[in-house]
Amino acid sequence: MDKREHKQRYDAGLKTRREVLGPAYVDKAMAGVDEFSQEFVELLNTYCWNDIWNRPGLPRKTRSILNLGMLCALGKEHELKLHIRGAINNGLTKEEIKEVFLQVAIYCGVPAAVVAFRCAKEVFQSEK
Repeated sequence: MDKREHKQRYDAGLKTRREVLGPAYVDKAMAGVDEFSQEFVELLNTYCWNDIWNRPGLPRKTRSILNLGMLCALGKEHELKLHIRGAINNGLTKEEIKEVFLQVAIYCGVPAAVVAFRCAKEVFQSEK
């Protein structure tokens, strides 16, 4: 793969990342990139946000639903809040998010759902 193709994938991934997570969040994160984190951010924007998020096999809304469930199961509260915002940006309603978290309660356990509902409440309140 040549540098031009890699840059196109990186740029497409960064565009998707901004669309899903919001430009303010991504711009702040990108401003904090340093020599230590540069290669990781390159991997993140190229492979995660382009090569996976831009695949045609699933719409972004479905990818968001998957992320919400997986992040709950893994107990990744910070990333969950971020992806609740992303799910809203990808067209999920609060009712759909609630249904995801009810499903989480059954398959991942009530404690995981307690955290998920608390995170959602914080995100929803911050958007008012």
